[in-house]
Amino acid sequence: MRKQVFSLLVDNNPGVLSRIAGLFSRRGYSIDSITAGVTTDTRYTRITVVASGDELILSQIEKQVRKLEDVIDIRVLKDDAAVYRELVLVKVKADAVKRPEVIAVADIFRAKIIDVEQESMIIELTGSQSKVGAFLNLLQGYEILELARTGITGLSRGITDEHVLGGTTED
Repeated sequence: MRKQVFSLLVDNNPGVLSRIAGLFSRRGYSIDSITAGVTTDTRYTRITVVASGDELILSQIEKQVRKLEDVIDIRVLKDDAAVYRELVLVKVKADAVKRPEVIAVADIFRAKIIDVEQESMIIELTGSQSKVGAFLNLLQGYEILELARTGITGLSRGITDEHVLGGTTED
């Protein structure tokens, strides 16, 4: 079993995300994370799907997704040729005594303190999954009240013909 990141360029139509998720569900494929957002051209949405499986399953996922009517293009993002990021928001219990310790951990990772209350604070961190994981690991000594992770989003590196309709040029 391995993880693979798929970058999909799809028509920005109602229900497109549901249809893609439904395909995974019907076929029994696992989605580790899924993110979606419009591109610079609002007619199109970029969806990043992280899926797990063996070579056969991952190949089938690509073929099945490619067949969907709304899918314009699907690309496999390789680690060495792409940039991935994830956003995490963490609400930590931190009174005036613990607050400097939590801020020190956040500073190590260049995280932002985005809200401070009497007994808690919310921290925002963007980075690779390993950076987010390491950050959360260091926060284990504190009481995490709430946690929200976006899942991976990514783009291929450099100037290529990938997802041409999604933001650079059109044919």
